[in-house]
Amino acid sequence: MSENYDNPTLEAYLDEALPPELMAEIEEALRDSDALREQLKAVVGRRDAGVHTIGSIWRRHRLSCPDRSKLGSYLLGVLTDDETDFIRFHLEVARCRLCTANLSDLEQQQAAEHQEEEVTRRKKYFQSSVGHLPKD
Repeated sequence: MSENYDNPTLEAYLDEALPPELMAEIEEALRDSDALREQLKAVVGRRDAGVHTIGSIWRRHRLSCPDRSKLGSYLLGVLTDDETDFIRFHLEVARCRLCTANLSDLEQQQAAEHQEEEVTRRKKYFQSSVGHLPKD
């Protein structure tokens, strides 16, 4: 555990934009370190005073996050190679929790729709065969 966190990392902590392991590590460090609590207090003070960096605005407004329709297209595999690479980087390297949650939700929706289509298809097969099957 390191108590040397930079201000952008602490801002990401405040925005809950860090991987869960790092969030837990910072939270534990905050319990044990007066200096880190003071550093976080200063970060919050700058935010409240309206002092923002371009990076903090970028992170807070999630300007690099693809929209939900792009994530759906990624899931379907219909994006260009460059778009696919960007989204894969965003999910796997940057580990954006919001986009990971969105993608997970889309995967669950897709699975539910697939299951519903299967049930509908079976009903149609049975309905189309009524009267055509021999009686035993």
